[in-house]
Amino acid sequence: MRAMEEYGLYIGGEWAFTAEQFEVENPANGEIIARCAIAREGEVDRAVGAARRAFPDWSERSFDERGELLAAVAAGLERRLEELAALEARETGRPIKEALAHDLPATIGLFRYFAGVAPAIFGETIPVPGEYLNYTRREPVGVVAGITPWNFPLWLGAIKIAPALAAGNTVVMKPASLTPLTTLELAKIMEEAGLPPGVFNVVTGPGARTGQLLAAHPGVDKVAFTGETLTGTKIMECAARNITRVSLELGGKSPNIVFADCDFEKALSFTLLSIFFAQGQMCTAGSRLLVERKIHEEFVAALVERASRIKIGDPLDPGTEFGPLASRAQREKVERYVARALEEGAHLLLGGKRPRGAEFEKGYYFEPTIFDNVKNDQAIAREEIFGPVLAVIEFEGEEEAIALANDTDYGLAAGIWTNDLAKAHRVAHRVRAGKIWINCYNIFPPGAPFGGFKRSGFGRELGLHSLLDLYTEVKDIQVDLGREYFDWFV
Repeated sequence: MRAMEEYGLYIGGEWAFTAEQFEVENPANGEIIARCAIAREGEVDRAVGAARRAFPDWSERSFDERGELLAAVAAGLERRLEELAALEARETGRPIKEALAHDLPATIGLFRYFAGVAPAIFGETIPVPGEYLNYTRREPVGVVAGITPWNFPLWLGAIKIAPALAAGNTVVMKPASLTPLTTLELAKIMEEAGLPPGVFNVVTGPGARTGQLLAAHPGVDKVAFTGETLTGTKIMECAARNITRVSLELGGKSPNIVFADCDFEKALSFTLLSIFFAQGQMCTAGSRLLVERKIHEEFVAALVERASRIKIGDPLDPGTEFGPLASRAQREKVERYVARALEEGAHLLLGGKRPRGAEFEKGYYFEPTIFDNVKNDQAIAREEIFGPVLAVIEFEGEEEAIALANDTDYGLAAGIWTNDLAKAHRVAHRVRAGKIWINCYNIFPPGAPFGGFKRSGFGRELGLHSLLDLYTEVKDIQVDLGREYFDWFV
């Protein structure tokens, strides 16, 4: 990609440019790397209309044909893997190491998985009284609006796009304004792969404007949203005007529970991953570390020592492990939470400030931060910070661990560390969260469902749950096989 590029909207297989634009910034140095079009009501209406017109042909194509095109998209992504990883690093500020190890391989894997699994969409026959044949069909919902956040733009987009297209729906995507570029590049790959015009469309612009126009559009049949919880409630309000189906993957305040009988080194390594991968800007971040009293002091000391060695730097440097936060506003938010944690009496063990050095001055860098002696009623233990701030809470025994884990408004994910598998399963069954990792963390196989309880949203992405529950409708058909009939009106 050139130092500066202008992107239009991708509507009906064509690029449309608007007079009104917004700028995309590299959070590592403040450089403006692209300008993108802002979709107004007319452009959103055109995009939904293009998707509506493309729907009959696309939905009637065979699973094999749709699967072949999705596989071609995966191949296109693979050919541009390094280029897209670099672009994702530039727009998100996350290390290119992460994009190469996770984002691009996972995105490619999603398209390949759903290309192959689409034939699993089938109906059922149901025994009913009388001489009847009763059967169901699963049919595509129609036009799907996907609205995604800025932290994993390509992968979180693919989680929606791949199953929706595999099921026969058409799609209008609205990526976050901070990080729209890889989604726009995906549109080029879709076109090169041979997807018909209108099957995949991209509109860009502010969420409060373009996103709400899309969610409220009467031509949209389904809204799939990932983002923070307050925005999720606004999306529901917009969609409710037209009784539009909605699935929401929202915020989290996930407990990562470390028992004394854990594999110490493995738990330590994954704890670092759970909170400092992507600079903690993950809905599943293990931001509440619950440590059993017997090993609390030893585990926290080892954690601080390891975290102090994390290499902070330029996201495009292959050796960088930790980049800047996504924006100035995000860093200021994290700084407010750190200040409040200190006011509420939490003990700062590491970080809590901007790193020093000329190389960090123009970017939105903030050090990995660890607080100990946190109480579960303090703000850093209850509110989603979406940054590299870990709240360590001590517990005594299984019952207290479960009580602390469930004492939250959220229920997206949880981690459990113990070599006692009976205890691991007992705890997993009682923790109120949609995704539980035992002796691992942040593993997302494409075939395994993902979603939350409580204020973390509803609906399950990934796997057959996504394909069947989110992107198809059930139609029931009853056929009279008998020769006799009852004349109701004599």
